Amino acid sequence: MSENPVVHMARVTKNFSGHTAVKDLELNIPEGAIYGLLGRNGAGKTTTIRMIMNIILPDLGTVRVFGREGDGVGRGRGIGYLPEERGLYQKMQVMDLLQFMAEIKGVSAPIARRRADAWLERMKLSDWRDKRIDSLSKGMQQKIQFISTVLPDPQLIILDEPFSGLDPVNTQMIKDIVLELARSGKTILFSTHIMDHAEKLCDSVCIIDHGEKKADGTVASLRKQHTGRHVVVSVEQQVDGIRDLFTDKKLVKKADEYGRYAELEMTKEADPQKVLLELIRLGARISKFEIAEPTLHKIFVDLVGSDAKEGDQREDTRVA
Repeated sequence: MSENPVVHMARVTKNFSGHTAVKDLELNIPEGAIYGLLGRNGAGKTTTIRMIMNIILPDLGTVRVFGREGDGVGRGRGIGYLPEERGLYQKMQVMDLLQFMAEIKGVSAPIARRRADAWLERMKLSDWRDKRIDSLSKGMQQKIQFISTVLPDPQLIILDEPFSGLDPVNTQMIKDIVLELARSGKTILFSTHIMDHAEKLCDSVCIIDHGEKKADGTVASLRKQHTGRHVVVSVEQQVDGIRDLFTDKKLVKKADEYGRYAELEMTKEADPQKVLLELIRLGARISKFEIAEPTLHKIFVDLVGSDAKEGDQREDTRVA
């Protein structure tokens, strides 16, 4: 993975009718990376992507893609863009639509049809190549739009909530393809509020909330920055005083208890070893005691607030 930034954003701000959708955003996406733009609905993810695509312009700051600033990159042949709001011509046949979308990006008709056939076969849609788009299910249309995004062989692939509407089998298929594209040297930016997807796919992430960057870096570095404060405890049976230990505010900031199992977030001043010593003093038979790296979901919730929900499925695209 190269350190040369394919996308560079410096002090970027965007306002809509008095609402600040993005504020002073700094972003660098290196060549060959899978980069996650993470945030809850309305955090500013889609606005950021639209500025990268040159669909909308920032009020302040600089956006460069492939080293260029504001020169029609939204129509560039080197970029594939899958927007959150799906847009397919419903009356067109699948093959005709894929050929049309590829020709817009400079691919000749014979090459477009050959590539489309290969992608349709891979995504188990060959039987639908001559069907109209409006005869396809929502998930099938999502796969067609994904094919139209990658078929022109772009160097930068931008995916805004790419797994929306897909079942687990097709979600895994898209994940596998994203990893394969990255291994071939493509740069991939995708936005999501599903932390499990980001943790498994991304090299680096940027967490934004209310338009402001809360953290960025590699997934490994973010987890390392937050480690040492999270302890997993499992005991063979309950003992007197154990719940008081888990709710001791001098030691434990937050406790998620599940009977004889608990996940503890320690206070900044606390030593996790003290919890271990107290468990021994209480006579607990300990089956597990682990100082664990937090999940990306835990880091995300800590940074943006406990009201962040992974179950949300839509974003206010007017200001996001």
